[in-house]
Amino acid sequence: MAEKIAEGSKLPDADLATPSGGRINLRDYAGKPFVLYFYPKDDTAGCTREAQDFSQLYPEIRALGAEILGVSRDTPAKHQKFIDKYDLTVPLATDDKDEAIDAFGVWVEKSLYGRTYMGIDRSTFLFDAQGTLIRTWRRVRVPGHAAAVLEAIRALD
Repeated sequence: MAEKIAEGSKLPDADLATPSGGRINLRDYAGKPFVLYFYPKDDTAGCTREAQDFSQLYPEIRALGAEILGVSRDTPAKHQKFIDKYDLTVPLATDDKDEAIDAFGVWVEKSLYGRTYMGIDRSTFLFDAQGTLIRTWRRVRVPGHAAAVLEAIRALD
């Protein structure tokens, strides 16, 4: 696993696939506050709730001049099914090259029912308009998290 990004670091150069078939680079988000959140898997209970919560707050996030992006290793086609199934408005992307996952150190050993495996640690990162990491949430618990992120964006002014 790569070194975890630290607060004060700049947006890394990481190329991601979008559900529409395009590509986006994290550095494209510099110039406005930006929330990047990593989640384990589309269409699971916690990940669905998190995406719904961020979708509900997305208009307020945008009204504050900020942008948000959810990232997992699921395929762009699976993201599109997830978006369609739950009417999600929060943008999603696929880290098909593990560039962002490595840069942020979110690929971790996890344990479930005594079995260990590797997976994405639910984590959120807030960047200011200069593309500098100013807040990190790791091992996120979904209830109330999207609202806490919105408050952190509001506090940027």
